[in-house]
Amino acid sequence: MGSIEACPHLPVVLSGRLDQPLAVVGITHSQTCLVLRGRLRALREAGFRVILISSPGVLLEEIAVEEGAETYIIPMRRGIAPAADVVSLIRVWIALRRLRPDLTEFSTPKAGLLGNLAAFLCAVPTRIYMLRGLRLETAGGFKRGLLKFAEYLAARCCHLVLCNSESLRQQALALGIAPAGKLRLLGHGSSNGVDVDRFSPGPDKMRIRLGIPAAAPVIGFVGRLTRDKGVPVLVEAFERLLKLAPDAWLLLVGWFDPSDDALSGDQRAFIASHPRILHSGFVADTAAWYRAMDLMVLPTFREGFPNVVLEAAASGIPVIGTVATGARDAVLPGVTGMLVPVGDAQAIADAALHLLNHPQLREAMGQAARRRVMEHFVHHQVLDRTVALYRDLLNDVAARRVNALTKDAAAD
Repeated sequence: MGSIEACPHLPVVLSGRLDQPLAVVGITHSQTCLVLRGRLRALREAGFRVILISSPGVLLEEIAVEEGAETYIIPMRRGIAPAADVVSLIRVWIALRRLRPDLTEFSTPKAGLLGNLAAFLCAVPTRIYMLRGLRLETAGGFKRGLLKFAEYLAARCCHLVLCNSESLRQQALALGIAPAGKLRLLGHGSSNGVDVDRFSPGPDKMRIRLGIPAAAPVIGFVGRLTRDKGVPVLVEAFERLLKLAPDAWLLLVGWFDPSDDALSGDQRAFIASHPRILHSGFVADTAAWYRAMDLMVLPTFREGFPNVVLEAAASGIPVIGTVATGARDAVLPGVTGMLVPVGDAQAIADAALHLLNHPQLREAMGQAARRRVMEHFVHHQVLDRTVALYRDLLNDVAARRVNALTKDAAAD
């Protein structure tokens, strides 16, 4: 599809016709496009014209082409950068003034703030904040206060805050980010669900490629290799596990993200040099990697609703997660996996050893995990709920306009 550059000579694009409303979806960084797979297509197939706003990146263009969406490139910093943020805000405001969307959906912290503020200033008829997690949960002091205010302002500027999970909705309410009437959860959570055909049990072809013995126990992790994801805790837990399961391997499927919670140079070097830890770097399609795992661990400190847990579950893999916000919604303890305290390396090691020593339990949990996904989180089920909600919101706006016109005509 086409790319709309953020430049002064962009022609005005009128709001979509009644049979093709215009939806603008905005995120901060192009790598986040991975969580939009299926979502943009579902909106387009439901009759929306879809434009994706994001910082530039290869993934932005790839996902837009896959999903049939147009792109509008606006650089945004993920960290706190006041001067750059003002410039980005102006650019988003200009874009929305020209595009005149019927609906906006902004997510991720920076795009959530700048996008919803710009949409409010442009009086976009339907403004959605897709809350995918609370970055402030792992911040402290002045930074925590600033991030909390940013979340509050983003929520104030929109009509509805869609929460990824029930625990995230409860946390947002407890923090006073938005009132209960504005915080909404669809179904059992998740923004996209999971493609159960792509992520499914099947023969493993990765171990041979990676040089891992077929019978060796493999503990997996999928995601950004950062502190907030709990990677240092996982590495410590694996070191403890090796003392009792010396033939185990740790497979880290992800990349060293240069974010505020990036791993230190020493931590990265330790991972890179460890003889029993393999890390893949960025992987766009992780489906085959799950089949190389006996279990997955997500030792995260904060989440919205982790997509990787659904992917592992759909692949028939039990998951050890934490009781952190969002993460605890993704695992049924004792049924689809196990939950441990946040930051507890020994608890992770103990849980992993227990599952490795009980293969029948591991298999039963994996089967239960896939059944749960099939019941609640198949991607078309999740996306159908989103599309239905957005159509209802647009219909409400149209009905209010008709009522207003009727009242005006009656007054005349």
